[in-house]
Amino acid sequence: MTSPTKLEKAVEQLQKNPYYEKYADRIATLQKTSPQEFLQRLEEQQKTKQKEKEKKLGVVDTRQFSSVLHPKETLSKDITVEDKKLEAILKLDLVTEKDASDIQNIWEEYHKNKEVISATIPLDVYTTVHEKMKDYPTFLFPLPRSEGYEFIMCQCHNHTVHFTPLLAFQVHKENAPECLTMIHYTELSHKGIVLMRGEYDKNVLNGQEAQCLANQFQMYFCGKDLTKQHLLETFNKKPDAFKHMDLITELENITLV
Repeated sequence: MTSPTKLEKAVEQLQKNPYYEKYADRIATLQKTSPQEFLQRLEEQQKTKQKEKEKKLGVVDTRQFSSVLHPKETLSKDITVEDKKLEAILKLDLVTEKDASDIQNIWEEYHKNKEVISATIPLDVYTTVHEKMKDYPTFLFPLPRSEGYEFIMCQCHNHTVHFTPLLAFQVHKENAPECLTMIHYTELSHKGIVLMRGEYDKNVLNGQEAQCLANQFQMYFCGKDLTKQHLLETFNKKPDAFKHMDLITELENITLV
C-alpha cells in the first residue's frame, strides 16, 4: 500500500524541480490514478541521479559495505615504522640528470598499467599538505556504496597516509588492516616534486574507489576551502561537535567544471 504521507513527501521533492510546473497536471493525474506507479517512477529517477553523482566522483561500480577484515599483525612497541624508500621502485641514479617534467612522465608511464594510483605533486603544494598531515593526523572520508556511504578513516604518519574502513578501525583499533596506503616520496624534492604511489586492497576497493579517496584527501589537505578546513579542525580538535553528514554534503556538492 502507498501511504498518503509518502505521496506528499514525493510531491514535495518533485516541486523543487524547475520543470515541475510544466508537467504538474500529468503528475497530478498519475498520482491519483496510479499512486504506486507514480512512486515507482520517482524512485527510478532518484536512482538514476545517484548513479550520475557516482560517475562524477569517479565511482562507477559501487559495492556493499566492507566486511570486518582480519587484524594486521601486531608490531612491537619498540619497532618504529619507517616510510618506504623510492629506491625500491625507481633507480634514482637513472634520473639524476632528468628534469621534473621528464621524471613525471617516467612515473606516469611506469604506473599506467599497474593496479595502483599515482601522482606527481609540486613541492610547494606538498609542503602545505604535509603541514596539514601533522596538524590533522586523522580524518574521515565518505565512499559511495550501493546502499549509501561507507566511512573510510585515514591516519597520517610521516609521509604516509593509511586508510582503513571505519568499521574495521572500531573493531581492531591500531591493528585495523589498511585498504589503501598512500606514500609520498620526497627523495626528489630538490627537483621541485614529490612522487605519490597508492597501493590498495582489491578485496575492499577498486581503482576508481581508491582514486576517489585520494581525490578527497587532496581537496581537504591541499585546498583552501574554508568549509573543509573547518571540518578538519572540528574532527581533530572538537570531535564532539563533528557531524558525519557534513562530509557527505561536501561530497555531494562537488560539481564538474
